[in-house]
Amino acid sequence: MLAPFGALYDTAGQLRSALTRAQRLPRSVICIGNLTAGGAGKTPTAIAIARWFLARGKTPHILTRGYRARAAGPLRVDPDRHGFRDVGDESLLLAAIAPTWIGGNRIASGLAACDAGADLLVMDDGLQNPTLAKDLSLVVVDGGYGIGNGRVFPAGPLRESVAHGLTRVDAAVMIGADATGLSRVFASRLPMLEARLVPNPSASALAGKRVLAVAGIGRPSKFFATLEGLGTTVVKRVAFDDHHAYHADEIMRLVEEAQVLEAQLVTTEKDFVRFPLEARPMATAVPVHIEWSDEEALERLLSPFLRADGLRPHA
Repeated sequence: MLAPFGALYDTAGQLRSALTRAQRLPRSVICIGNLTAGGAGKTPTAIAIARWFLARGKTPHILTRGYRARAAGPLRVDPDRHGFRDVGDESLLLAAIAPTWIGGNRIASGLAACDAGADLLVMDDGLQNPTLAKDLSLVVVDGGYGIGNGRVFPAGPLRESVAHGLTRVDAAVMIGADATGLSRVFASRLPMLEARLVPNPSASALAGKRVLAVAGIGRPSKFFATLEGLGTTVVKRVAFDDHHAYHADEIMRLVEEAQVLEAQLVTTEKDFVRFPLEARPMATAVPVHIEWSDEEALERLLSPFLRADGLRPHA
């Protein structure tokens, strides 16, 4: 019943793209996006890309909208001064890696980043934003979820049709094992990078522990599976909506429940930054990172952007 509305939504997006003249910035723009609404792994991928360039002497700055942020952009995120209500939860994670700018106007944010010394721009989300020209666009796909029912919002999880989205993409990143067969479809049209989200080594301390797991992310089940893979005993799973804003009394109830269950309260890094400051010592965050199956394939894709002048490879 909702399919006609999905078709209208997709058509409106295509018209917007066709009627908008994208502006180029003085530095290369690498966009990390997805076709579905949330949960694919864009932010961990953007962090991994930024780290790749940092390790090679570049100075990447990250652009992001700042989901539900109070502050208007362009604004450089300061984790010591800003909270998640000011700049968004994902922005705080990104800013821990590289200078990060929030703002709905990606052109203004990008220009501010260039003026501040960026020699490369990594864009977390924005594949469907036609205002800023991208020099490389990667679409991130969750291997376990794929594209859901394959329909465009509101009939399904897609932000746009797959056919239209792939016309603007240079490569795909499949995170986790492909459970839907989507990699065959993508690989026939564009390069495919395989990766997986793995816990940081520090998380191994949880092995053998009883945990009460809390997650307010796009796909909480991914976090719960990660904990099981660490060898924990997950005695209870508590899922909230993505970007859920936690209150102190809410955390206290969870802490008390964990004590009754003789378990440790654990959550994701993204959730942890939304915990009240006074509640954070009562919980353990489990950091994760992207691990690439083929580092050489990633290098072939990104190495053209290592130019010393910071200009686009084709400039």
